Amino acid sequence: MLEKPKKLPKRPNFSCGPCVKRPGWSLDNLKSFEVLGRSHRSQICLNYLNDVIKLTKETLDIPEDFKVAIVPGSNTGAFEMALWSMIGPLPVDALAWETFGSGWVNDIKNQLKINDLRIHKAEYGNIPDLSLIGDDTDICFTWNGTTSGVKVPNANWISRKRKGITFCDATSAIYSQKLEWDKLDVTTFSWQKSMGGEGGHGMLIMSPKAIERLKKFNPERPLPKLFRLIKDEELIDGIYEGKTINTPSMLCVIDALDSLLWIKDLGGWEKTYKKSLSNFEIISNWYNTKDWISNSVKDKKIQSNSSICLEITDNKFLKLDSQKKWSFIQKMCSILENNNAAFDIKGHRDAPPGLRIWCGPTVEEDDLKAALPWLDWSFEIVRSEFFN
Repeated sequence: MLEKPKKLPKRPNFSCGPCVKRPGWSLDNLKSFEVLGRSHRSQICLNYLNDVIKLTKETLDIPEDFKVAIVPGSNTGAFEMALWSMIGPLPVDALAWETFGSGWVNDIKNQLKINDLRIHKAEYGNIPDLSLIGDDTDICFTWNGTTSGVKVPNANWISRKRKGITFCDATSAIYSQKLEWDKLDVTTFSWQKSMGGEGGHGMLIMSPKAIERLKKFNPERPLPKLFRLIKDEELIDGIYEGKTINTPSMLCVIDALDSLLWIKDLGGWEKTYKKSLSNFEIISNWYNTKDWISNSVKDKKIQSNSSICLEITDNKFLKLDSQKKWSFIQKMCSILENNNAAFDIKGHRDAPPGLRIWCGPTVEEDDLKAALPWLDWSFEIVRSEFFN
C-alpha cells in the first residue's frame, strides 16, 4: 500500500468550470467597487464594459474588423444567440463528439428545424472525419470538447473559400489553445473557464462575414429580445461598445477585467497557451508511467491540453458495470476532497466513467505536481476496498 502523501496543493481546484481563479487573486485586487450599485448605462460602468471588450480583442489578437460583445447566458447564451440569429440560409454540417456539441446538434435539428443538415458524430475519445466537411455549408463545432477531452487538431479542414460561416464553441479552448481567426466567423466563450472568471456572461465574437450574414438574413422564426443583434438590417452598434442587451453583474465585469489585465501582463494568449501546454505535460508525464490510468483519448493529435479526461485501466476495475465504476470514482473523489487534495475531478455525467482535470492557465504547476500522488494513493485505497 502506498504511503499517504504529505504535501498538499495550495489550491486544489481542478474543476473544468467554473475554473480556479488566477494565481494571486483576492477580492482586494478588485479596486473598482464604485461601480456596484451604479446603472450599467452610466459612463463609469460603460467604460469598464468597453475595457473588457477591448482587452479581450487585444489579449486574443482578434482582428480589428471583428466585433466583440458581452452577452447574457454564459457561453450557452452566446452560442444560442448566434444560432437563432444566423443559421438557416445554407445547409449545415454539425459536428458532435461530446455533450455540448450534441446539444447544438439537437437544437439545430429539433428546435430550429434545419432540414438540410448533415450530422457528423463520433464516440467519446474520438473525433468525426473532418475531411467530410464541405465548402458550401455552415459549420457548427466545438473547438475543444470539454466533456470528452478531444480537441480539433487545427483548422486546416476548414476551407478559406467556404461559402458558409463557421460557428465555433470555443469556451474551453480560449486562452488555452491556438485559434485560427481567419477560419472562424462566430466564436463564443465564457469568463468561467481559462480566465477563471464568474459564470453567467458570454462573449460573442463575429467576423465581417458573420456580420454580413446577420445583416442580410432575416429568419422567419421569432427571436427573443435577448437574441436580437440587429435592427432595421443594421447592427445595434452599442452592443459592441459595452451597451449590453440586459443588465450585467458589474461585480463579474470587474472580476473579468482583473483576469484580462493578468493575461495582458503575462503577454496575452500565447503565454496562457504555453502555461496550459506545460500543465498538460505534467499530467501526461505522470499517467504515462502508470499502469492503472491513461488518457481517454488515444490519438495524441486530438488530446485536449485544457480539459484532460482520464480512464482507469486496471483490469479488475474494467470488469465492473458502469454504475459500480462510477461508485468507485465517486469514492476516490470523496477521499481527495476530504483531504483537500483535489476538488471536482469526477468525469462529466454524460461521459464514460472516468476522471477529468482542468489544466488551463490559471492552474499552477506546483499544485498539479502536489495533487498527482494523491490520485495514486486514493486509487489504491478504493481498489483495496472494492476487491480485497
